[in-house]
Amino acid sequence: MTRGASRKNVTHGLAGMLASALLFARLSQRWSLIAPRRRGVAARTIGHVSLRQSTSRFVAATVVGGLLVSLGACSSTEDAESLRRAAERGDAEAQLELGLMYDEGNGVPEDDAEAVRWVRLAAEQGLAAAQGQLGMMYAGGRGVAQDNAEAARWVRRAAEQGDAEAQVNLGVAYAGGRGVPTDEAEAMRWFRLAADQGLAAAQGQLGMMYAEGRGVAQNYTEAIQWYRRAAEQGDAQAQVNLGFAFGEGRGVAQDDVEAVRWVRRAADQGHAVAQAQLGMMYLVGGGVAQDYVEAVQWVRRAADQGLAAAQGQLGMLYAGGGGVPQDDTEAVRWYRRAAEQGDIQAQGNLGAMYASGRGILQDDVEAVRWFRLVAERGDAQAQSNLGAMYGEGRGVAQDDAEAVRWFRLATDQGYPDAQHSLGLAYAEGRGVAQDVDEAMRWFRLAADQGHADAQYYLGFVYAEGRGIAQDDTEAARWVRLAAEQGHPYAQGNLGSMFAQGRGVSQDYVTAHLWLTLAASRVPGAEGAAMGEMRDALAAEMTAEQTAQTQVNLGLAYADGRGVAQDDAEAVGWFRLAAAAGSSRAQSNLGVAYAGGRGVAQDDTEAVRWYRLAAEQGYPVAQFYLGSSYVAGIGVSHDPIAAYMWFSLAAAESSDAARSRDEAGAQMTAAQIAEAQRLAREWKPTDRP
Repeated sequence: MTRGASRKNVTHGLAGMLASALLFARLSQRWSLIAPRRRGVAARTIGHVSLRQSTSRFVAATVVGGLLVSLGACSSTEDAESLRRAAERGDAEAQLELGLMYDEGNGVPEDDAEAVRWVRLAAEQGLAAAQGQLGMMYAGGRGVAQDNAEAARWVRRAAEQGDAEAQVNLGVAYAGGRGVPTDEAEAMRWFRLAADQGLAAAQGQLGMMYAEGRGVAQNYTEAIQWYRRAAEQGDAQAQVNLGFAFGEGRGVAQDDVEAVRWVRRAADQGHAVAQAQLGMMYLVGGGVAQDYVEAVQWVRRAADQGLAAAQGQLGMLYAGGGGVPQDDTEAVRWYRRAAEQGDIQAQGNLGAMYASGRGILQDDVEAVRWFRLVAERGDAQAQSNLGAMYGEGRGVAQDDAEAVRWFRLATDQGYPDAQHSLGLAYAEGRGVAQDVDEAMRWFRLAADQGHADAQYYLGFVYAEGRGIAQDDTEAARWVRLAAEQGHPYAQGNLGSMFAQGRGVSQDYVTAHLWLTLAASRVPGAEGAAMGEMRDALAAEMTAEQTAQTQVNLGLAYADGRGVAQDDAEAVGWFRLAAAAGSSRAQSNLGVAYAGGRGVAQDDTEAVRWYRLAAEQGYPVAQFYLGSSYVAGIGVSHDPIAAYMWFSLAAAESSDAARSRDEAGAQMTAAQIAEAQRLAREWKPTDRP
């Protein structure tokens, strides 16, 4: 039995990414202060925050939804001087407004220290909005030394006066232990006070506390109620969390469409996490029609805002060619941007690109550097990759013991690549004492998780009886599992086993299929030998067996079973078999034309191939032909012909029987009788 290549040494998680159904985890910072923004803030009015009567000339700023909102702020030098005179007379609201003008450079030169001076004067007079603002200045270190304790002291003074924004910020301080001892129950109390005043940000924070059981018993239903209140006010973070809840079915019935609706509302507001999540929804077709181009557009918007996870995902899209032309150089560029922000997946992928030389000059030392960064943070894949680098002496001094150490760390997390590598170490006595039983244990653990190399290796040792009782049946079982995942050496050996009847019933058709798939992928003499065996089998096969093999090859390519999915290649194999008269191939060609898979979509051509197969008595094609007559697709609507073909297929298909009855319900008795007569008199054509 050919052993072949036993393992891929370094993996980077690119393969299969586009088919993955994984969505972004919650990437947002949960406990962020509602902080003022310094420039370019649009005015917005809300009912309860005005700090002067409506007759006042100057309306103070307040903090709303993460933005410092300046209502009617002064901009001219004349207005600024007028405001300064009021502030110098001790008018607290004028002092606050003047401080905000210095904070923003609005009508006066920007000056953080001067901003703090005027805001402090107002705060010391007891103005709640000024106290909250001064607290945020301490939290951000703007105009004063950064001091969380002092920030909390000023925010508390405002919160105790009932200022909702200060209350939610004090809750954030308690939730995160910023300037006060961590106290989730106290955080919950302040969030609730602000939420009861209708502040959306507080309602959203309260929802997160219930969702995570922080300071209160976990209650997803209650979390949803608070998320919804905030989301309906337009709070983007709450909209994202509500979307996640619908996507996961937590506190609500699972509903991908509703998840998309809420995530889209947040994405349309520019929320980076929502944009990345919406991109992933388009990527996998979750709650929305799959659309790689739309996926890339949303992920790119998030990436351009600096969201590291989105930058890493965009790198994966370029690496895999999903929605964008495949471009390893561009993949590396996005991986690097995310990696430099500390994104663990991007760091690992960047290491893999250096190791393989994809999109960048191959550099094992640099690969090791990135793998080590991620491995030391506990990532199992990076630990396994770092072990492989030590095992091969790539970028580091060769060290089997160090390789085994990293493999073992990854196996502690159940990582199958590392389990397979540790099995090899025990099998070969590298870095550990040779131990066949221990090797088999690790191979089996990896194989049970679907690791193709481990499955193939198990098949190899069972076939050869190396350290274990020889067992062709068990060998064939494991080799088949690996072959069906596309392992080329497993495919070649499985073909050989079917040709010889080792562990399986002898079957030249199946043998020819697997040898054909393997021969084009296994390099060198081994691949040539597989091709010679295939050709020898072909010489012994009948024309019908050859056509059957061609159909099976077409199905393998159409389904991506044991080989990369390729509709055009599938059509090529179907066409060869169809020319030889195979009804299965003819029917599958009809399906290809109907769906435009591997050929230009053509309903008329689809019906032609269905008819050729149906006339030979192939029930699947008879059902498809009947369906075409019912719908009038590719052929004129004809209920009598439809009923006839459904009747012929009904003996083998309950779907056909049901379709016949549904068609009959729309027909006259005379039409049904005519269709039944045609079915009785029908005779199959001979295969050419």
